[in-house]
Amino acid sequence: MGKTLAEKILSLKSHSEAKAGDVVIADVDLAFVQDTTGPLTIRQFKESGFEALAKPQQTIIFLDHAAPSPAQQLSNDHILLRRFAEETGCRIYEVGEGICHQLVAEQFASPGDVILGSDSHTVTAGALGAFATGMGSSDVAVALALGKTWFRVPESFLIELNGVFPRGVYAKDLILYLIGQIGADGANYKALEFGGEALAQMTMSQRLTIANMAVEAGAKVGLFPGDKITQDFLMEYGRGDNYKPLYPDAEANYEQVIPVNLDQLEPMLSLPHAVDNVRPVTRVKGVKIQQAFIGTCTNGRLEDLAVVAEILKGKKRHPATRLLIAPASRQVLIRAMKEGYIQSLVKAGATILPPGCAACLGLHQGVLGDSEVCISTANRNFKGRMGNPDAMIYLASPATAAASAIRGEITDPREVT
Repeated sequence: MGKTLAEKILSLKSHSEAKAGDVVIADVDLAFVQDTTGPLTIRQFKESGFEALAKPQQTIIFLDHAAPSPAQQLSNDHILLRRFAEETGCRIYEVGEGICHQLVAEQFASPGDVILGSDSHTVTAGALGAFATGMGSSDVAVALALGKTWFRVPESFLIELNGVFPRGVYAKDLILYLIGQIGADGANYKALEFGGEALAQMTMSQRLTIANMAVEAGAKVGLFPGDKITQDFLMEYGRGDNYKPLYPDAEANYEQVIPVNLDQLEPMLSLPHAVDNVRPVTRVKGVKIQQAFIGTCTNGRLEDLAVVAEILKGKKRHPATRLLIAPASRQVLIRAMKEGYIQSLVKAGATILPPGCAACLGLHQGVLGDSEVCISTANRNFKGRMGNPDAMIYLASPATAAASAIRGEITDPREVT
């Protein structure tokens, strides 16, 4: 019987013929932590009696969530993480380098890899054909010490994409629509595998956005094949030798096949306080906003900033709306500066934040006030997510967020482009 992408990767890494429902022990190619979950992982590692890392150069610490640190305890956590890196010889990415998931995509993930992170959005690397998933701190601690971990091989849903995106519609609109259809727990411990004719025209930036939010439907992984788009991306970042083609078998068995016609999509929003509370922008427009936040591991890439800069060019943010923009990595920031995007955004009244998670999780750099409304390109809008349970968060594409920042209210981007 043919294999899905999930079955193929876990067969390779477990040295077995893995199929959905099997429990396997798989080799781990990359394991990482970040600065909010990392301290617990390290304490678990030490309390378990471990002293050495199985693969120091394939173990990474990222300082990205509270970066720069806004509080004493968080600064002390950074010290703990830096000391662990010195003691064990693992890699560390300092404050300002960018978000862990973006850096993993730029520098590490390749088709067929198994990647673990103590962060739920580790699934982002599935865009490059990696079985990438978040795990709890104890599980990651064991993987750091042993270089392997166990999985139950997930059943797969095939998301069959056809057509092309209409004007004003982007990958974020697609994944919000899909989560609205599946539900927040509709794909619990499943692999969402993306296929169809539309993939040939879907950029890596778009794939990263989609894979990033697979977990918001409960999925264990979100997987794209390793194809020409993947190869071109790896070559762009000097990693062309890491490419290998990776496709599901034609006779692979899927639990569900979900067809999506991109031609029929429109700009979408996720309303407070659940990611699957999805509506078309046309049904929600007019809601006043006090803040627009563009960035995060979902939509802080160069392609996203290009869209925003084009919409904002020659315009200004609404005087009653703050506009915060956080590039996903230092490289994204540098390239955006070279292309002139940052200048356009600053002239439009935006505040440029350092590469990192910024306002996404409510620690600093954009905490909302009581009753304030934010339109965000992030991946979660739970009550209190951005630091205040009395605030409201709407999730949207960068285009919708930019258009809304201009008018000071939720706006269909097709009205301003």
